[in-house]
Amino acid sequence: MNAKKLLALFTAMVVLTMGVACQNVNDAPQIIDGNQYLPTTSAEADESIPSPPPESPSVDTSISGSSQSVTSSKSESQSQSKSESKEEEKPVKTSTVSSLEQTSSNISHTVEAPPNEVRSMWISYLELEKILTNKTQSEFTKNIAEQFDTCKNFGLNTVVVQVRPFGDAIYNSEYFPSSYLFNGKQGGIGEEPFDALQIMVTEARNRGLRIEAWINPYRVTKDRSWQIHNDNPAKTMLKTGDAVDYKDKITYNPASRMAQDLIVSGVYEIVKNYDIDAIHFDDYFYPTTDEDFDRDQYNLYKQSGGKKSLAQWRRNNVTTLMRSVNETIKKVNKNILFGISPQGNNDNNLNGQYVDVKELMEEGIIDYLCPQMYFGFNNKICPYSQTLQMFNDMAKKTGVKIYTGLATYKFGKVDTWAGENGKNEWVNSTDILARQVNDARQLSEYGGFILFRYDSTFNYKDFYAGNSSVYTQVETELKNLKNIL
Repeated sequence: MNAKKLLALFTAMVVLTMGVACQNVNDAPQIIDGNQYLPTTSAEADESIPSPPPESPSVDTSISGSSQSVTSSKSESQSQSKSESKEEEKPVKTSTVSSLEQTSSNISHTVEAPPNEVRSMWISYLELEKILTNKTQSEFTKNIAEQFDTCKNFGLNTVVVQVRPFGDAIYNSEYFPSSYLFNGKQGGIGEEPFDALQIMVTEARNRGLRIEAWINPYRVTKDRSWQIHNDNPAKTMLKTGDAVDYKDKITYNPASRMAQDLIVSGVYEIVKNYDIDAIHFDDYFYPTTDEDFDRDQYNLYKQSGGKKSLAQWRRNNVTTLMRSVNETIKKVNKNILFGISPQGNNDNNLNGQYVDVKELMEEGIIDYLCPQMYFGFNNKICPYSQTLQMFNDMAKKTGVKIYTGLATYKFGKVDTWAGENGKNEWVNSTDILARQVNDARQLSEYGGFILFRYDSTFNYKDFYAGNSSVYTQVETELKNLKNIL
């Protein structure tokens, strides 16, 4: 091995061992106690958080010969409950962001917000369970109005509300059954006691808020205990392979044209009937890497002369759906946006959930990309600044805006998968959110941010129940973020 190769190997080993540590930003005059270190909490802190979108899995690193091999390890389910955690998948090859040119996050001042910055909040089905289930129309209206007021008063201008989380609808749908969110049990098509989406649109507009309809396109059930109504199209499609019962969870088959048509039809009725600003898909694309999941459909494709590998074929299935969704939206109203929030680890997108975000941007299939950037600046595998810069570089010359998805659920917790240099960032910070927004604002394609999620942000005393020591940290983080809005 020549000297250059030895030097390259040594450098790679150092990077992989230490991780790419971004410099901490300096105090800004408008940041409260920006360098304050809080008491470290137990490393055994509970990291399971009951909500999608899920955290990107971390990876273990290894050196094989003179090449770098990085494979994913145990899935980091920090944004999923134990009952909802993804099964451990076959390892997939992934590359660290450490190979990118390091982007310093030295910010000694508040970066001016760009015009029309999207400042948004994810409001998930978990929030809706508390304010919608077994509530009257007037009670729900009051509840959602209070949440929207809280968002507006904080300085946000957009709400992303989950309107079809499990193949069921909280609006008047011709295709999907009435959501369990109304009374705890899925109803039939057209059996919604009232139109919760229309109420949310009205209340958002009354406050000058943008509103996006958040859809989980493929997921039908969370586990075996869920009962689906006879009106649910998945009931029939299970018999034909257009929906799949995989490990006690039902999902629409991304390879199915019938399933794709159903999903597109569901999008059409929303953009046609409701005054929304965007359709938003989260990161539940393919639910597994298991070859048995859609083996029959893939074999038919190969028998008909198809040449794509399984991974390429699956990515094409997702891209085909996304393209049809975008075309349908723009035919109804070209001003309604289409955006997705994939995982922050792009190798997991490509090789775990089979969504090619670069292709979606280059073809103009989406209007914005909001990677779930639930990482600190010093995260070993996906350091915040470098990872977001990578997505920004993909978006250049495409017209696609980059939003950053920010975590408000990790405060006071050891980030187990972040590496030695990054594991205590969420424990020791009081200004990480403000710094992350400031950092993102310097990107050429930046369009805004979305906070994940409402309860961990504004109902933090309930969310962090049993860990009152973190309350002050959350309050300071929120003050620092609000100060730059």
